[in-house]
Amino acid sequence: MTSVKEQAAISRLLSFLQEWDNAGKGTRTQILTNFIEANKGKTGPELELEFSQGASLFLIRLTTWLRITYPLLSCYMTGFSLEKILRSIGIFLSAVSSNQYLIEFLEIGGVLTLLEILGLEKIKEEDKKESVKLLQIIASNGRKYKELICESYGVRSIAEFLAKSKSEETQEEVQVLLDALVHGNPKYQNQVYKGLIALLPCSSPKAQQLALQTLRTAQSIIGASHPSIVDCVLKVLGTMHLEVQYEAIELIKDLVHCDVRLPLLKGLVALLIPSIKETSKLQAKIFTDSTVPQLTAHLPVFLQQAAAAKTLGILARSSLGLAEELLHFRVVHSLMTAMGNTDHSNSQRLASLTLQFFVQTFPLVEEHVRKSMGEELYQLFLDNAEILYAKIDSIQADILAANKVNVTKELLLLSGSNSSSSFSLGPGDLNQVECITHLEKDITESKE
Repeated sequence: MTSVKEQAAISRLLSFLQEWDNAGKGTRTQILTNFIEANKGKTGPELELEFSQGASLFLIRLTTWLRITYPLLSCYMTGFSLEKILRSIGIFLSAVSSNQYLIEFLEIGGVLTLLEILGLEKIKEEDKKESVKLLQIIASNGRKYKELICESYGVRSIAEFLAKSKSEETQEEVQVLLDALVHGNPKYQNQVYKGLIALLPCSSPKAQQLALQTLRTAQSIIGASHPSIVDCVLKVLGTMHLEVQYEAIELIKDLVHCDVRLPLLKGLVALLIPSIKETSKLQAKIFTDSTVPQLTAHLPVFLQQAAAAKTLGILARSSLGLAEELLHFRVVHSLMTAMGNTDHSNSQRLASLTLQFFVQTFPLVEEHVRKSMGEELYQLFLDNAEILYAKIDSIQADILAANKVNVTKELLLLSGSNSSSSFSLGPGDLNQVECITHLEKDITESKE
């Protein structure tokens, strides 16, 4: 037999549940408000005590109401607070010693419901953020729950929401979720990794920035790189947003130590000389639009060119071995060509600073650059490389753009004749030389 105290508690629970069952959306919203204020931060046992060991009866009502009503929000369910019902469910799922609540929520399709909410256009951003927080709670419970999210096509839904979201605060919550799905999830970590790469071309700078940050983590966990990451990260260098460019460069600094090293370095050098196809687009715009300064200042290929010059300087200064390797890709020739681009002064400035490092570091480069520039232009370069672009005339710019500097053959001779040379390619010798020679041929053919 139950005691009088237990009977009174059960009576209160039944009364509460009856009030909920008979209430309209306005009254239910108020019940949720009171529930959130009274129970936030409580443990599982505390919730059971509050509901006389019947907390699950209220949770199942919450999840059932959620599943019935959220698809109707875009139609006629005005005045309904989806955020509050999600926060109420979150109190159950986040409570310490409450695994039973999590299992009950998942058994009725909780994960699919939360993911579907992210894809509905009419649902408010604040509500979607609460959905993301619930997914974070689920993922934090361990590997099998992360796998459940991924098996429910969660990576695609979450990534698409990150790309479309207009709230930076919400996007940061999504990043936390994606980061959680990368860690301790070996079965699906590659799926998350590819989803992050797919985000890079999106139109949201914040999403690009967060994807790049999370990719660095994913890359360190996975190790091997997906080939598509090279083109995607190089295209991001065409951004006008410096915070995105910074993250792209940081990722590139990691990638040069991975299996995509050679195509990445080759791609960076190639960006220093935009293709004829891309520059012809600019010429067409010049004839049809009078706002030429604005067009040239923001043309993605010139932004890429400047960013590539900056990135190559960072990489070369970080490792003498990388600097030597870049010389075999005719980086000096490409840097000088970029210095002659009078349509984009930032490309000229950054290319000049990077070339300065190569000239100061390698006597062979200094000799070839001096000969190609001529004494007058070379002295201007030595005086102040950073502002050289502001001092040269059109003829000197043409000299730079049309340079034929090629130190590659001499480097190969030096590395072959002197094993202690500073230009040595290191372990891997003949195979690496052969690979580099093929890459040089590819670069030359692409420019022609």
